[in-house]
Amino acid sequence: MRRFDGRAALVTGGGHGIGRASAHRLASEGASVTVADLDLAAAQAVADELGKAGTAAVAVRCDVRDRSSVEAATARAVDEFDRLDVLVNTAGGGGRHPDFPDTDDSVWEALLDLNLVGVVRCIRAALPHLLAAPEGGSVVTISSVNGMATFGSEPYSAAKSGLQILTANLAAKYGPQGVRFNLVAPGTIRTRVWDDQADSLARLARLYPLGRVGEPDDVAAAVAFLASGDAAWITGTVLPVDGGILSAGPTRSRS
Repeated sequence: MRRFDGRAALVTGGGHGIGRASAHRLASEGASVTVADLDLAAAQAVADELGKAGTAAVAVRCDVRDRSSVEAATARAVDEFDRLDVLVNTAGGGGRHPDFPDTDDSVWEALLDLNLVGVVRCIRAALPHLLAAPEGGSVVTISSVNGMATFGSEPYSAAKSGLQILTANLAAKYGPQGVRFNLVAPGTIRTRVWDDQADSLARLARLYPLGRVGEPDDVAAAVAFLASGDAAWITGTVLPVDGGILSAGPTRSRS
């Protein structure tokens, strides 16, 4: 399928994991892709991979915590391809922190800024161009099952939960102008944060009804669907890509 022929996409966090897989999936279906990442070398490596496969691609450094960096990356994407049809927000992350009573304000501020306000910055910068997209613009943001159920890490989970109401509000506001907003909520995905933790992944796999953890390509397939015309009448929704963990309920997820 070539669902993105003639269209241009900007993928934040595109140098690794879900972002890299999403960039490859959109490119395989015809999109020109701007690969944006804090790690410019990784973004360039992905852009080079896409270029060797025949896709028009460019790499840019982007720190979603910095408004000027986001605006510069977005401007470069539009300058390169003369349009912007799809924004995929994958940049984000968690990390270890103390238990709730001992989690300092600085941790809350950092995780909310990276995972929630960073997405706001990216959407705000891209929105004028998405509104001008001839076939309508689309924003797909990577959230987490942590934003839908209690899996711990209150600051990270609160940020991911905030993405849901942000997406719903923007979907209602900009749907009449032709821009769609949707979320993908992955469960455990085999990315670099799990490097050298094969035993932990094997243990987690047993919690999932489908018997395995997810792969970046599992999420990328959902991203491509929601960004494409196949989802033309879908906006404001959350699509779990979670191997059934939310359906399994709290008993299984804690066993």
